[in-house]
Amino acid sequence: MSETVSHSFKYLPPSAAGLGHVFARPKVVAGLCVIGLAGLGWFYLALLSAGTATGRLGFLQALCGPLQDGSLTIRGVGIVASMWCAMTLAMMLPSAAPMILTYTEIADTAARKAEHIVSPFALAAGYAAVWIGFSFAATLMQIIVMRVGLLDAEMTSTSGLFSGAILVLAGVYQFSALKHACLTHCRQPFPFFFTNWSTTPAGVFKLGLKQGLYCLGCCWAMMLVMFAAGVMNIVWMAVLGIVMTTEKVLTGRRFTYGVGVVLLAFGTAIVLAALASQWPMRS
Repeated sequence: MSETVSHSFKYLPPSAAGLGHVFARPKVVAGLCVIGLAGLGWFYLALLSAGTATGRLGFLQALCGPLQDGSLTIRGVGIVASMWCAMTLAMMLPSAAPMILTYTEIADTAARKAEHIVSPFALAAGYAAVWIGFSFAATLMQIIVMRVGLLDAEMTSTSGLFSGAILVLAGVYQFSALKHACLTHCRQPFPFFFTNWSTTPAGVFKLGLKQGLYCLGCCWAMMLVMFAAGVMNIVWMAVLGIVMTTEKVLTGRRFTYGVGVVLLAFGTAIVLAALASQWPMRS
C-alpha cells in the first residue's frame, strides 16, 4: 500500500506530492484533527464570550431569558447546546490526544507493513460522539437548573449550596473506584487497541466510542464544575481542561487525590458559608 501511494506521488507536482506524503501519515492527520477541532471549539466559545462582553445583558437575556421563564425556544436551546458541544470539544479533545496518538502509532506500524488502516478521524468521531451526547444532557440540566432559579441570566450560580454541592460531588468522585478504573483505561490505551484492533471504519468508530465512554466515566463530574464556576467562564474552562489532561498524562493517584482534596475543601467552605449566611433568618 505504501509503495502504491509513493508511486502515485511521482506524478504530482513537487508541492502537491510533499503535502500528499505529509497527509498520508496518520500521526499528522491525528494532530491536525485534535488541533483543528479543539481550536474551532475555543474559537466559537470566544465568539460567544465576546458577544457577552460587548452586550452582556442584552445578549445573555436574549439567550437565557426564555430558559428561565419557561417559554423555551428552539433558538435558545440550540445556542446553549452548541455552546456545550464547543465546550466539550475544546476541553476534552486535547486530553484525548495521547489516546489518538497511540492509535496512530499502531496505524503507522501497520501502514509500513502494507496493511489496511483506517483514518484516525473515525476514532476521533466516535470519541466526540460520546461527548456530544453529554453536551445534550448538560443542556437539559442547564434548562432545569435555570427554571428553578439556580442559574441566573448570565449563567452563573445563584446558590452557594448548589455550587458547593457540585464541588463536593466532584471532589468525592476523585476518590471513587469507577473514576480510577476509567482513568486507567484513558492512561493506557495501547492494550485496549491491541486486543480490539479493527480495520473497518465502523470498527474504529466503535473503538472511539468505547474510549469516549471511559473518558466520560473519568471526567463527567469535573465537567459539572462549570455549573458552579460559571458556564461561560473561559478561565475555568481552560483550568479544568488542563487538570483533566494532566490527569491522563501522569501516572499514579497523587495528583488526582490532590485535586479531590482541593475540590472538597472549596466545596465544603462554600456550603458552610452559605449555611452561615442563612442562619440569622432561621433563628
